Amino acid sequence: MAIPFSRPLALSQGDPAGVGPDITLLAWLRRKELGLPPFVFVGDPDVLAIRARLLGLTVPIRGTDCANACDIFADALPVISVPAGIEVVAGEAHIATARGTIAAIERSVSLTMSGEALGVVTNPIAKSVLYEAGFPFPGHTEFLADLAARSTGKPVMPVMMLAGPKLRTIPVTIHIPIKDVPQALTAELIIETCRIADADLRRRFGIGQPRLAVAGLNPHAGESGTIGDEDETIIHPAIQALRAEGIDAIGPLPADTMFHDEARARYDVAICMYHDQALIPAKALGFDDSVNVTLGLPFVRTSPDHGTAFGIAGKGLARESSLVAALKLAGHLGRAAEGRR
Repeated sequence: MAIPFSRPLALSQGDPAGVGPDITLLAWLRRKELGLPPFVFVGDPDVLAIRARLLGLTVPIRGTDCANACDIFADALPVISVPAGIEVVAGEAHIATARGTIAAIERSVSLTMSGEALGVVTNPIAKSVLYEAGFPFPGHTEFLADLAARSTGKPVMPVMMLAGPKLRTIPVTIHIPIKDVPQALTAELIIETCRIADADLRRRFGIGQPRLAVAGLNPHAGESGTIGDEDETIIHPAIQALRAEGIDAIGPLPADTMFHDEARARYDVAICMYHDQALIPAKALGFDDSVNVTLGLPFVRTSPDHGTAFGIAGKGLARESSLVAALKLAGHLGRAAEGRR
C-alpha cells in the first residue's frame, strides 16, 4: 500500500486566461485513476469555478491551507486564494492579471521553501503579458532562481531540463536571440551547467554516474573548425575540464545525429547549446508527456512542457497529459528528497 503524502505540491495558476485552469481541473478529476500526488492550487478560486462551468465540469473547490490540503484533496480541489485582479475571460490575456500571476508563483515558492509544500509545479505563464507589466526576468526559470536566492541569501544558477520518457535535454543558453548565442556561450557556462546537471541527476534522480552527451554549436560540430570555431575553442576545452573533474561528458557531438534511438541509449542527458536545439527533439519525442524541470534550485520545481494556449482555453480541447507528468515527477522528486533527510 502506498504511503500517503503528508504535504501537497503547490500548483501555481499561471496566466489565468490560458489553459492552466482547464488542465488543473482535468488533472484533479483524474486524481484517483492516475494516482496523482495531492496538490493545492495557488490562485483565484473564482477563475477555477467559472472555467469549470464553461467546460461543463463538476469540480468542488475548497479554500484551505497546506496543512489541510492533503485531507481535502480526495473530495475537493484545495485552493489557496490569490486573486487574479480582474474577472478573467478564457483566452483573453490582460495586463491586469500580471500581478496575481506573479504573486501566485511567489506564494508557491514561499510555501515550499518554508516546508509547508513538497515542491512547486507551475502552470504556463504568458511572458509578453508580464513584460508589459514590467516583469524584469526572461522567464519562469530565472524568476524562480531570484526567489530562491532572496530566500537563502545565496546565489543560484538555474538549469532548465526537459525530461520525457525517451529523452532528457538541457539548453546551456535559454531565452536569448539565436544571433546572441555565440557571444553568450563560454566554457565556464558549459562547465557550470554540466556540474549542476551531474549533481542533480545524482541527487534528485538517483543516477549513480550520469552520462552527459554535449552537442556542438555548429553543423557537424564545426567540421574541425571549417564551419565555425566555437566547438574547438569553447566546447571541447569545457568537456576536457569536466572529464578531469570525473564528470562523464562526451563531445562535442553533431546535433543532427544525437537523437535517434541508438544514440540516446548511450547517454542520460543531452547538453545542448541553445533553446531550440534542446527543445525541438524533446518535444518531438514526447510532446504530451515531457516535463520542464529546473535543476540547481533548493526546492523541486516542475512544469508542463507547453505554453498558455490561449486559442483553446475554455473550449474543452486542452490536454492535461503534461501537467499530469509534471505533478507525478514533482511528487517523486519531493519524496526522494524527503528520504534523504
